[in-house]
Amino acid sequence: MHETHSASSSNLPEVEHPLPAVTAPVPIVSPVENNLKNSVSAPRADKLERADFLLLMVMVIAAFILILNETLLGVALPVLMEDLHVAASTTQWSSTGFMLTMAVVTPASGFIISRFSIRNVFVGAMAVFSIGSLAAGLAPTFGFLLLGRILQAMGTGIIMPLLMTTMMRLVPPSRIGRAMGLIGMVISAAPALGPTVSGLILGIGTWHWLFLSVLPIGLIALFVGLKLAPNTLPEGGENQRLDVLSMILSTLGFGGLVLGLSSLGGSSAHGGGISLNPWILIAISAAILVVFVMRQLQLQKTSSPFMDLRVFKSFPFVLTVLMSSVAMGVLLGSSVLLPMYTVNVLGLDSLATGLMLLPGGILSALMSPIVGNLSDKFSPRVLVIPGATLFAGSIWLLTLFDENTSPLFVVLVYLILSAVIPFMNTPMMGLGLGSLPKHLYSYGSSAMTTVQQVSAAAATAIFVALMGIGIATHGGSGVEAQAAGVRLAFTVAACIALSAIVIAVLIPRRATAKH
Repeated sequence: MHETHSASSSNLPEVEHPLPAVTAPVPIVSPVENNLKNSVSAPRADKLERADFLLLMVMVIAAFILILNETLLGVALPVLMEDLHVAASTTQWSSTGFMLTMAVVTPASGFIISRFSIRNVFVGAMAVFSIGSLAAGLAPTFGFLLLGRILQAMGTGIIMPLLMTTMMRLVPPSRIGRAMGLIGMVISAAPALGPTVSGLILGIGTWHWLFLSVLPIGLIALFVGLKLAPNTLPEGGENQRLDVLSMILSTLGFGGLVLGLSSLGGSSAHGGGISLNPWILIAISAAILVVFVMRQLQLQKTSSPFMDLRVFKSFPFVLTVLMSSVAMGVLLGSSVLLPMYTVNVLGLDSLATGLMLLPGGILSALMSPIVGNLSDKFSPRVLVIPGATLFAGSIWLLTLFDENTSPLFVVLVYLILSAVIPFMNTPMMGLGLGSLPKHLYSYGSSAMTTVQQVSAAAATAIFVALMGIGIATHGGSGVEAQAAGVRLAFTVAACIALSAIVIAVLIPRRATAKH
């Protein structure tokens, strides 16, 4: 935004975070763009305009479908093996390739969102996702299917940081909590519903419909984005320049790190292991990321960085990244262990396991908007400290699981765990992103999502490896050995969960947003 506009609007009430105007003319102006321009010239009521609301709802629905798609293939792998005549290790790359693409694209999303308009980024992400869905749905071979999954992951890796950034730019400060509640609903419910939806689709059709069924929603979101999304560049967007070296370092560093971490857990966790020693890959990737960080610090002094690390100068944002890493890492790692426990120890089948975990995902989705409303009324400490305490307590309850545990007790514990996650994530996201200047929103959301992915991969690998150690220590086979292995992994998870309480206590009593 030009400095004259900034000066003239400095005494306006904090009602919204409008996107800045661009120097280049735009032939077609969307309703949301008019709202953004009007907010510079005249005060607005502290409410969300109808066009803004419609755009954000479409983006939330689109994000829900894209995240749902991430876990859609899990139960379909045996069907793919038989139909496409490929081995299990090959088929598993449909999930591993998706995860790796996410690890590569998400760090780049901050630069993309800060360089291009919301319309261009959203439409581009949905177009790539839709093309990928069509390619995967019509795939005659596994190669085409993998290509489709990679394209889907490219769109998914951008959409969540874009949604967070757009929420922060368009939603009035007094309603940020409710907005983050909607994002929390997407994060909580979509992955949990994936296996169930997949099972229902496979019950009435072929695996092709796992992809073709989401295609119409992607196309509708694309056309709505063309009409409603603002086409104005972010502040300083025209000055952003792509640093090719940073892009290469980011791709090799984050991609290699996630692949190495996931390979530590073996094929039972993610599948698609690699021949290279995972520890060597992790060490090489970590060294590359050190060079990447040094490069970003250098670029921050002279030009635009690929990933702006100044977001970590904000203490509330650092706390948010730490909290989300602990919460999502422990939650997703435990979600991998629970099906192994119910199948190998309790003797339940995959369908029964999915139905047991489904209520937890639904409850978390229902709680997220409620907690979002509370976040607009109470300080983050009031919600996060009790939430972190109950979170750690629920993980400790998982350590009680053995070969004689009732399935009902498993469901109840998972319900408690699912219910308290929004009390941590929703207030913290608003606190962390709200503590950043507007021009760093995109980098903040990108960094947060990237760290969550790395944490999830690391936690899953560690927990699965610990389970293997516990099983080997107690005889290597049998129900009792399986139960002992799961208990060892859950015990370590519970110890890690205690750090959430420490982080919650460190939350400032008064946090001021930077606009």
